[in-house]
Amino acid sequence: MTAELRIETSRLVLRQPEPAEADQVVAYYEKNRDHHGPWDPPRHPPFYRIQHWALRLETNRKETSADRSLRMFVYERDAPGVIRGATNLSQFVRGPFQSCSLGYSLDEAVVGRGYMGEALTALTEHAFTRLQLHRVEANYVPTNVRSGAVLRRCGFQVQGYARDYLYIAGAWRDHVLTALTNPDASPPASSPLPPPPE
Repeated sequence: MTAELRIETSRLVLRQPEPAEADQVVAYYEKNRDHHGPWDPPRHPPFYRIQHWALRLETNRKETSADRSLRMFVYERDAPGVIRGATNLSQFVRGPFQSCSLGYSLDEAVVGRGYMGEALTALTEHAFTRLQLHRVEANYVPTNVRSGAVLRRCGFQVQGYARDYLYIAGAWRDHVLTALTNPDASPPASSPLPPPPE
């Protein structure tokens, strides 16, 4: 996997911005601060600073190289300099689990165009075919109707309900737990046994 990884659909490009593009990330989150607020954890002031995101984008690339996460931003093919969404595969667990967690957000200006479903379909296909993961988990606040609908359209199945799951918008919020599994997953490669103690 390279730092130049791109996932393309008919309308969108998912990629990892360079640290020098941190201003685009800050502009995306600043513009959507109120739109994302009801579904986000608390954001401290550095979150909206270019210096923070320059470092974080570099860390994202290192985590991708280390097979720990894949954090990408969503761009329209016709407007490659404006971020329209964010998609994150994180908390990779290998071995017999072969799982990760999915997070995502969308620019308020493009809500209703089907962009997030298009992006998540491409991302989960990448997770299953290129990353060889078996399971992608995604959780949402029950009142976030749009989030639940896009997950259903992408094939995610409800797994359960967790009370007081995450601290979101000033309170501990319940979450609906969903997952999508790879129907064609291969068995995980066996890991070599550690050497016996001397």
